[in-house]
Amino acid sequence: MTEWCREKAEFLGLPELARKVNVTWNARMQTTAGRAWWPDRLIELNPKLKDQPPEEMWRTLRHELAHLVAYERAGRRRIEVHGAEWRAACAELGIPNEQPFHTLPFKRKRMKRNFGYVCPQCLTTIRRVKRITRVVACYACCRKYSGGLYDRRFQLLEEKL
Repeated sequence: MTEWCREKAEFLGLPELARKVNVTWNARMQTTAGRAWWPDRLIELNPKLKDQPPEEMWRTLRHELAHLVAYERAGRRRIEVHGAEWRAACAELGIPNEQPFHTLPFKRKRMKRNFGYVCPQCLTTIRRVKRITRVVACYACCRKYSGGLYDRRFQLLEEKL
């Protein structure tokens, strides 16, 4: 699989990715099908994929390679994990219209969101698994009213659950 990824990266004109990409099985994975690590250029796959039809393993491999291709092309520029760059890479790798999350029969881990925060402006509620430990403001209100810059008027307030 590593060799296949290297050939694809070379074909896409990404020599650094072709030289460094590596694919491994990670037995600790429980709920996720695969994971791509940047800038390590490492793809980890869930061994449970071996029990699925072969096309699922190859689709997952392409999905994860698309992440590395997108990040390789973006360089130091920040991109969304499943954004336009990733979708374009998916199309080039033969999986157009790929969804961000799998529907494989792996057990799901549901974590209770015990912490709630509310924006004083728009009253949007955000639920979190972990407590927010730094000052955070409502992104939508900061974008709308202060050009995307932090504005303390929109600082999230902890909600009593």
